[in-house]
Amino acid sequence: MRVAEDAMLRAYRLWHEHTRKCTDGCKGAGKALDGCETGRELWATYRRAYAGGSR
Repeated sequence: MRVAEDAMLRAYRLWHEHTRKCTDGCKGAGKALDGCETGRELWATYRRAYAGGSR
């Protein structure tokens, strides 16, 4: 049986994986908001999940 991944953790994982591969500004950016549009959207998804999630 596979346990469902928490929405907040999934959003963070997707953002993190993106930043490691992104050549449009996310890789090595000091802040999430300094990254590319896709990276900023992924970070916004994480922040929404964090605010409304299990915390």
